[in-house]
Amino acid sequence: MPRTNFSSTTASPAASSPRDLPQPGGLCAVHQPNFLPRLTTLAKLFAADYWIVLDDVQFTRRDYQHRARLADLGDPARHQWLTLPTHLPQGRSTLIRDAAIAEPERARRRTAGMLRQHYGASPHWPALAQALDPVLDAFTPGRTAAAAETSTRVLLDLLGWNGRILTSSRLSSRPGRSQRLADLAAATGARSYLCGTGGMGYLDQTPFAVQGIDVTPFRPPTCNIWASGRRISALWALAALGPDAMAARLRALAADHAVLQPAA
Repeated sequence: MPRTNFSSTTASPAASSPRDLPQPGGLCAVHQPNFLPRLTTLAKLFAADYWIVLDDVQFTRRDYQHRARLADLGDPARHQWLTLPTHLPQGRSTLIRDAAIAEPERARRRTAGMLRQHYGASPHWPALAQALDPVLDAFTPGRTAAAAETSTRVLLDLLGWNGRILTSSRLSSRPGRSQRLADLAAATGARSYLCGTGGMGYLDQTPFAVQGIDVTPFRPPTCNIWASGRRISALWALAALGPDAMAARLRALAADHAVLQPAA
């Protein structure tokens, strides 16, 4: 199926209208917006034809929704947390989409400085810096989720991803953890739901089978650049290898998962 790049837009709130939904087929991933996502997260989304941003579940502090580990360019074993200070207007029950950046301008300056400090020496920094400008601009509205989603979207765009981004709060779904994920995947007409290793531990595949959707486990490599891929931001790999080399690796990994058999 031809893939059209709509990665800078989200679905219309009128999710029931056929004109607002993507063409059926392909792989679907559902994931919370992560700030400067880890390599394994970025790779899973790159392998999917649709990324549904899970924006209407409870915000979790001290998670990747508002922070990232920036690895040292010369030694990825050394890293430093970059955190977006976040205010929760409704306390612990605040949804991801409602979390607010505390002191957005100060957070913007600190983020820009830390990114330059960690990756400014890379020969690929000029391309990365230009790609990251929209992320810094996304601080101004003051929504943590907007900055996190933008940070993922611009990296996908930099790598040449040709998928589409939808938003869970604009799609109809039923309650129940696995049921809801199945309904969201069905909204894209996906033939398969791409599930990370963590999700495979709890996922009930029955709601997917009822709707004719396979569940495909996403299993990235665990050696070389992938050894720390579950911990550090993908920015390290992009700065070390460059966008073109990284895109080639992700395309190969995506091709492998496109032909995988569904989970047993």
